[in-house]
Amino acid sequence: MLAIGSDHGGYGLKQEIMKYLAEQGIEYRDFGTYTEASCDYPVYGEAVARAVASGECERGILICGTGIGISIAANKVGGIRCANCADCYSAEMCRRHNNANILALGARTLGSGLALKIVEIFLTTPFDGGRHARRVEMLDNIQSR
Repeated sequence: MLAIGSDHGGYGLKQEIMKYLAEQGIEYRDFGTYTEASCDYPVYGEAVARAVASGECERGILICGTGIGISIAANKVGGIRCANCADCYSAEMCRRHNNANILALGARTLGSGLALKIVEIFLTTPFDGGRHARRVEMLDNIQSR
């Protein structure tokens, strides 16, 4: 199951991504927001991050105006490796080398076609493991110090 959430700035792109997910047969849970009314991105970043960190959802997608604020919020939750991606290469590498478990996108900085391609790459790219597993473990241990 995939967790998805956005603030008001990401609401429109979230609708497009959910349509894509449904077309691909990918199960998801929408953690809000449910309208374009102004709201606070940390609420949705935390909700999706907690669902992923707890194992309720395997991975997540977050959207705000730039992807920056909502990714910062998500990364405050232990066990989360949220990557704000604006290109296909970053989306691939955040999975292959960092085992990112949440993708953040900027609805005001990306066109929907590119955003959907980034989502596809994020969802289909496996973690390489090997030497990268040690580094991911090091990242996860930073929060426990």
